Amino acid sequence: MAEDDKLRVTIQGVAGCFHDAAAREYFQGKEIEPVPFDSFHEMFDALENDASLLGIAAIENTIAGGLLQNHELLRHSNLKIIGEHKKRISHVLAALPGETLDSISEVNSHPMALMQCEQFLRRHPGMKMIESFDTAGSAKEIAEKNLKGHAAVCGELAANLYGLNILEHGIETNKRNFTRFLIVANPLLASEIGPKEADINKASIVFTLPHTGGALSKVLTILSFYDMNLTKIQSMPIIGREWEYRFYVDLSFKSIVRYHQAIEAVRPLTNELSVLGEYVEATTLND
Repeated sequence: MAEDDKLRVTIQGVAGCFHDAAAREYFQGKEIEPVPFDSFHEMFDALENDASLLGIAAIENTIAGGLLQNHELLRHSNLKIIGEHKKRISHVLAALPGETLDSISEVNSHPMALMQCEQFLRRHPGMKMIESFDTAGSAKEIAEKNLKGHAAVCGELAANLYGLNILEHGIETNKRNFTRFLIVANPLLASEIGPKEADINKASIVFTLPHTGGALSKVLTILSFYDMNLTKIQSMPIIGREWEYRFYVDLSFKSIVRYHQAIEAVRPLTNELSVLGEYVEATTLND
């Protein structure tokens, strides 16, 4: 891929959504073309069928927790994680130019966004909350249909992209609302544009364990011995195998040599161990 090529990045949602904003921040300095999809399933299917595409997918939120669906979509795919981005989720109230807080009678957004801004909206009882499919999609609809008296709870990028006026910034109740996004790619593209091995300090792995006592404890002890820092561990039940679990683990480390040694040391103790990606750990931005 040439340095000046436009990056085509799949997103869940429409242009201007938080996935779009996160992608623009992660690939800052490069020209990107968002490729929108209604669902993560559709997005992952497209990534599997077109090796030239990159993807960005939310994987966990500091309020809502892990997006288990995306863990599974990633495991079932042949895609590799090549990076991560942590973004503060801040909502604005946006409407057509000329509107004021007093003229708004209906507020449209994704139900999660409405919930995250509930305290602000309760202070304005004249605004009826109406759930919709997407934050940015709500902004787009208001602009395209010229919906007077309507406002969208969305991100600043969406408001600006669709020409809406921002009536209030930072209307979310919890200011410590962050989402972690993963950047994924086909293995061939991942090897081309992914991080250099010397820069890698984080990995995501998934494994199952034999149904024996102390199996997880043994794995964690070995990872600790090799100085692996477990930044996240997520368990999911294995369908059809009662009381057995699949473990998604994120590891950060200072030595990639020790990391490789740790993986080889725990592999004999696990079943179906897979490395989902090796990448550079993101710092928490926009806080």
